Parts: sequence; C-alpha cells; structure tokens
Amino acid sequence: MNIRKFTAASAREALKEIRSELGEEAVILSNRKTEHGVEIHAMANDEMVRLSSASTPVLKHPAKPKTVDIASVYQAYEAEEADDEPFLKLGNKAKPQAVAQPAQAVVQSVVQAVIQPPVPPAEPVEEALISKPVQAFISTPAGEAAILGEIKSMHSMLQKQIETLSWNNVQQRDPQRAGLLRRMLNAGFSTLLARQLLDKMPAGNEKGESWIKQVLKRNLRVAGIDDDIVVRGGVYALIGPTGVGKTTTTAKLAARAVVRYGADKVALLTTDSYRIGAYEQLKIYGKILGVAVHAVKGADDLRLTLAALRHKHLVLIDTVGMGQRDERVVEQGDMFDAAGVQRLLVLNSTSGGDTLEDVVRMYYSNKVIGCIATKLDEAANLGAILDVVVRHRLVMYFMANGQRVPEDLHLVNIDILLHRAFKPAEEKTPFTLEALEFPTIMADSGSAAVASGEVTYAL
Repeated sequence: MNIRKFTAASAREALKEIRSELGEEAVILSNRKTEHGVEIHAMANDEMVRLSSASTPVLKHPAKPKTVDIASVYQAYEAEEADDEPFLKLGNKAKPQAVAQPAQAVVQSVVQAVIQPPVPPAEPVEEALISKPVQAFISTPAGEAAILGEIKSMHSMLQKQIETLSWNNVQQRDPQRAGLLRRMLNAGFSTLLARQLLDKMPAGNEKGESWIKQVLKRNLRVAGIDDDIVVRGGVYALIGPTGVGKTTTTAKLAARAVVRYGADKVALLTTDSYRIGAYEQLKIYGKILGVAVHAVKGADDLRLTLAALRHKHLVLIDTVGMGQRDERVVEQGDMFDAAGVQRLLVLNSTSGGDTLEDVVRMYYSNKVIGCIATKLDEAANLGAILDVVVRHRLVMYFMANGQRVPEDLHLVNIDILLHRAFKPAEEKTPFTLEALEFPTIMADSGSAAVASGEVTYAL
C-alpha cells in the first residue's frame, strides 16, 4: 500500500503538491495541523481502487465505493479562498458530497483491507441482508463526537491508573517521602504545594519534616516592626467575606493604637449598612475605647469623611461582609481605589483550602498590602491558610486566636504556626487520609496540579 505523506506550510500548497504527484483523482486519507503547517496523507486513485476491490465482498449488486478525490477537495478549498486556516475542514459548509464523507471512514476501510483481508463468502449474500450501522453512526457528527468523547474518557482512565501505580511505587520505594506527603495533605496543604516541595527535597534526607518547615519558613512573608500599621499609621480597610471577624479585628487594632497614641489619634469608620446592628457593634467598641465612629455611604461620603479625619494617626475602616462571588466586591474595591485606601484581607483559618483560594482570588488587588489570619483557636489544622499565603505571596501582619479585645491579637510567629500545622492529630477523623486511599487521591489531583502550574520557592 503506497500511502504518501505531504507536509507544507498551508493546505493550498499541500494540495498543489498532491495533485502534481498523484494526479487529479488522488484520495485524501487524513489531514492534521502540525508545528510546521499541515500534514496530509494521500494515495493514488489506482491504488485505492485496487484495495477497495480486494476488500469488497462479492454481492449481487455491488455498490460503487465512495472516495475523497483531490480534485473535489481542491475545488471546495478554492471556493473558500477567504478561509485562512491551514487545515482541511472536511464536511463543513455546503461542500460536495464526496468531501462530506469523513476521512476516518476511508482510513478505516484501507487499514482493515491491509491488516485483516476479508474471506470471500461461500454463497452470494443478498444486498438487503448487509447493513453498516457502525459506519452510518460514525458518518454523523453526533457519532464522531460520541467516539471522541469515549476516547477522551479512556485516556483519562488510563492516565489515572498509571498515576495510581506510580504512587504505589513511590510508597514502596520511598516510604518516608510518601509519609511526609500524606501528613501534609492531612494537615490541609494542597497537593500542588506538597508535590512541588517534596519533589525538590534532597534524596536521602532523614529529617524531611524539618526540611519542609525550613522551606515554608523562608517562603512565609511576615510584616516586620517597621511595617506595623499601628506604628506606621494611615488609612486601612479590613476586607473579607462575612463572618471572618473583621469588626472584632478592627476593634483590636484600634485598641493597640489607643494604648500607644491616645484615643484622639484614632478614628473608626464603617461601610456596613446592610447587617443589622453592625454600626451599633462598632460604636460600642468605640465608646469603650473613647474613639469616634463614623458611618459612610458611597465613595463621595468616604472621601469627605477621610478629608475631615486627615489629622488622625490611624483610621480603620470596617467593611460590610459579603460572599467572595458577590458583585458588590468589585464596587467596594472601586470605592476604596478612588479614595486611595489600602486594604488588609482578613482570612478565616477554619475555612477549607478551596474557599480560601477563592477568597484571595476575588478580593486580591494591588492595594491589598497583606492579610490577617483569624480564628486560629477554632481551626483543626492550619495547612490550608499557610498554603494559600505561601503560594499567593501574601504578607501576614497579625494573627488572632480569640474574641478578647485587644488581648487576642498577636504579631505573627511562624514557628508556632508551623508547629500547629504539623502537629499530629490526637485522633483520626472521617476526613483523615489513609495509606490505601493515598494513591487514588494523588492520581486524581495530577491534572489539576499541572493546570495550576509550578510556583518557584526559596529553598
């Protein structure tokens, strides 16, 4: 079987070359895009007729074989001269019937004739008894789409099985690395960060956990003494979803500033006009601290109020709590941008990794100078929040571990956070990852890790 491959920069050039070498009646078998342009497989019409006659059973009324000849394809391509795509769109638009037949059907018949020559029937077969449901199904767009979907499903299944076998081998070959990976996942770290760190861990490192902690410590960004917003002063808004502790954290920061600079140097603002009692709650804190509290509505009101408070050392803005997918998040960001207000993102340590990832993605902007981790005392593990902070290069300013004002607000201590993150759980929970479940979890996370890309870390 003399199948020729033609490669050219465009479909037009490839078709001219095919017509020149194989003639006007050459048969197109397949075509695809390549990095060099277009690749087309074709064969001479005489060769196709010979193979078709050899593979066709003897019938009372033999049907004339359908072929895709180069002349009709070239004419159809000329009719679409405006189309600049270097690829043959067989079956698209109002093309001749010969072109509408999928090239896969022709390839299937040729390959079947070469690999598995047909056995002539003992007796003539009635034409009415011969049917081609499979070929008829493939010839339809829905059939091609269904087959393509099955191929993708099989590819995904095989890939997961290979990944599962690979991680089984990892557990047998390097049980220490597999154990560390399982501990990180149970601590709340993402598979993406865990994979990348353990892939960079030197082989034969007996103190794997200490190495992981040191790498995380070098990559966790913490605000220094000179970056303390209470000392530096300015205007800051605490933003984040509902229920993360923005109002309480605002009162804690205000209390620290009052102790150092006095109540007359601090002011509190709130934009929360939706939640019942939000303004009253902040006003109670302000009354206890002796600090004035102002409610603002809209960007113009915010600019006027800030202009009146420009003599204050520290102005803190408590914002309305709303879900990260709320369209008002964008409006709130535009309002603060117009007034030149810097923001601190308040993150709830009890939230799962997917939720924290979504919050950071929706709230983050170039005006967000860092984050504050709250509710550390309620979190079962701290891996998720540390993971998000490391991957998004967020600066941690404070950590909060309770409701008391101002006692339960502290400067960030990385050693305490890492100790809490890697501390073994006192008892197993239904969410604890077992050794037998580990390969399946890692296999399912393979495609997501590749899609997310690799982050560079300081080792």
